[in-house]
Amino acid sequence: MQHEIIGSTMQALVVKLAPGEQVYTESGAMAWMSDSIQMESGFRGGLMGTVGRWFAGESLTMTTFTAGRRGGEVAFATAVPGKVVPVEMGLSRGIICQAGSFLCAQPDVEMKIHIKRKIFAGLFGGEGFILERLSGKGMAFFEVDGEVVEKVLAPGERLLVDTGHVAMFEESVGFDITTVKGVKNWLFGGEGLFLATLTGPGRVWLQTMPFVNLAAQIAAVLPARGG
Repeated sequence: MQHEIIGSTMQALVVKLAPGEQVYTESGAMAWMSDSIQMESGFRGGLMGTVGRWFAGESLTMTTFTAGRRGGEVAFATAVPGKVVPVEMGLSRGIICQAGSFLCAQPDVEMKIHIKRKIFAGLFGGEGFILERLSGKGMAFFEVDGEVVEKVLAPGERLLVDTGHVAMFEESVGFDITTVKGVKNWLFGGEGLFLATLTGPGRVWLQTMPFVNLAAQIAAVLPARGG
């Protein structure tokens, strides 16, 4: 499988499939495809996977694209301004990402719902209680809001991040929530009461413009209904 990422602020991923090759995605993510591509929608991951996606606010079904005898291409576009991040999955480490970040993957990459071990982190973590975990072998693609910043944390190295800016991280990275210290910081800091604590080893992908932040800025300047 070959791929190409096109565009700048509104990127798209073009996947070129050889005869018989497949790629799957959530329903509604496809932008265009060759007429030689076969599309089939269905449930993936069993009952628990389907229920988990429902709780995470994701589509219940997944769509698999299969290239015919002539091969072909299928393209997936990002939902908001941002970047497409390709990751070659290995057998040892999975990727934990926020709901909505998964774009598409090869069939041997498995996606499951990931429930945070600590309820406190889930309630105040910004990304919600349910995340997504990808594992297996093959290429997986993610969409990140705004620009993407990749960091590699050494063992024991800690990084404090505003919760909404955590896009994804390797499962070897510890994830927890830290309360901002100082009453004045709570009242006047403007950064919220909680920060995500990421502890190495492993890679972390940060996003510069979480869509929820952008939506809040737009909503603040829109006229109120009935005004």
